[in-house]
Amino acid sequence: MRRFVWPLLLLALLILYPVIVSNPFAQRIGALVLLYAIAASAWNIIGGYAGQVSVGHVVFFGCGAYAAMGAYAHFELTPLVGIPIGFVLAVAIAAAVGVPTLRLSGHYFSMATIAVAETVRLIVTNTDYLGASPGLSGPAVPRNVFDLSFVSALPYYYLFLLVLAITLAITWTMANSRMGFYLRAIRDSERAARSLGAPTSRIKLYAYMLSAGLTSIAGALYAMMFGFVDPESGLGILISVKILIMAALGGAGLLFGPLVGAAILVPLEEISNSLLGGQGAGLTFVVYGAIIVLIARFQPGGLLALAGRLWERRGKPAEAVAKVEASHAP
Repeated sequence: MRRFVWPLLLLALLILYPVIVSNPFAQRIGALVLLYAIAASAWNIIGGYAGQVSVGHVVFFGCGAYAAMGAYAHFELTPLVGIPIGFVLAVAIAAAVGVPTLRLSGHYFSMATIAVAETVRLIVTNTDYLGASPGLSGPAVPRNVFDLSFVSALPYYYLFLLVLAITLAITWTMANSRMGFYLRAIRDSERAARSLGAPTSRIKLYAYMLSAGLTSIAGALYAMMFGFVDPESGLGILISVKILIMAALGGAGLLFGPLVGAAILVPLEEISNSLLGGQGAGLTFVVYGAIIVLIARFQPGGLLALAGRLWERRGKPAEAVAKVEASHAP
């Protein structure tokens, strides 16, 4: 039962957070934390468990956002209709892009995903049907509850919490299945996994497609919360960087790592933007760069991995501590 204590405490804290903190600004930050945790958890499937660092996941985020707003802008349907459309579109793009790009490894794969993301952003920026530079807007006034257009952040908070719980459940199921064991083997050594008979190409593609579909749901929810999408907010490369850093900061390849990273990074960004106004955007880039350097240099496993090591060392004699540290050494 001990392994379920901390997850249950975390769940109770997430459910009670809006009750404990009734400030509208704090509730909005809480909703954004959950929203970005969904996106980071989706990225974690391919980037954390499989070790394929995608920097172009904003393409799938944009699929969901544009599908949701496009359903209203062109057909006057509820943006909810765009969620399955964006999901299918994102999975199809992932399948088409993943076949050639997943043959690459390391930074070559990352560079390829950046190229795809920038190409898609330029195409959308110059396509009038997709709103071009101004983008697409949702309903100015909510027509019914299915438009998901709320004044308060509270409904969004619990909606995002539900979607995050489903996303984590899918990730946990995947991680504890044969697919999850294959992905971890690929992350450790793809050549060794292939030599042992693991279908590496197929498993990576499946993980990429699943990650893309879940990311599109986060994009659709983002567009419905803010009521519009444009090439910068839906397809800007900074979104991919932000998602990546959240997962890496909390702990890539760990179930709750993306949530921990989002809980740190989102409030930091929102508070700095609130205090500094338009100047906060430049500071955001500086903070992201500093976090990348610090994680890569001092804590590649993320904060949850660090917390786990500190917990293992708690109350142990010096010799046992040395053995624990040696076991975690690369």
